[in-house]
Amino acid sequence: MLLRAENLSRRFGGVRALEAVDLELAAGAVHAVIGPNGAGKTTLLNVLSGIYRPDAGLIEFNKENLSGRAPHEFAAAGIARTFQNLQVFFNMSALENVMAGRWLRARCGLAAALFHLPSFEKTEKQCRATAERLLDEVGLSRWRDARADAMPYGALKRLELARALAAEPSLLLLDEPAGGLNHEEVEQLGDFLLRLRDERDLTILLVEHHMSLVMRVSDHVNVLSFGRKIASGPPAQVQSDPAVIEAYLGAETEPAHIREQPETEPPE
Repeated sequence: MLLRAENLSRRFGGVRALEAVDLELAAGAVHAVIGPNGAGKTTLLNVLSGIYRPDAGLIEFNKENLSGRAPHEFAAAGIARTFQNLQVFFNMSALENVMAGRWLRARCGLAAALFHLPSFEKTEKQCRATAERLLDEVGLSRWRDARADAMPYGALKRLELARALAAEPSLLLLDEPAGGLNHEEVEQLGDFLLRLRDERDLTILLVEHHMSLVMRVSDHVNVLSFGRKIASGPPAQVQSDPAVIEAYLGAETEPAHIREQPETEPPE
């Protein structure tokens, strides 16, 4: 088991965003978290990436206890993520954005960077080569030197994904990667996620409102409602679970047909 979370809880004032949530992520699989608007999905990703500290609970990754650690320690352990709201460097080029993610894995001392020693030059060249390869992999080669603020929304979503991959994570957390994409782009995203799983043996945790995408790419689905996990299992099993159907729009509506608005979190 790559990641194990037990009894995760997080509150914002009197609002219970997460309540005693357990989660297990098997290595090399695509896992999904779904649920109605406000169910706590983004809060869960923020806890699993160190942005929020849980009020209670354990997070164990690769048998290492990360509970209460800072975000950069989660990243160094091998957890990378994208965000519901784009978090790219808009004043930098596409290449520079991806290189920024790659520097997390770079081995270069402060003195070498300050004085541009040969070791720094070598490391920078390696980072650039990796960034160029990733831009090509996500279909952004032609945007290589363009500033991020000049790129279309769909390209920016792929840019953020490339930057996350540059850190060579073992676990990739994706918060609504299909948000704002058209049907063709969503299909391409699904193909890409399956390729990442198969070719890189990468573990993915996906929060998404596009049920067709979730059901197509996921090996395992977890369902949240009002901060609690109400179901967990293979996609077909979860899709037909009465508690899941009722949590969305009532017992007569299939969850596969639901398209939700982006989740908003309660203020701290």
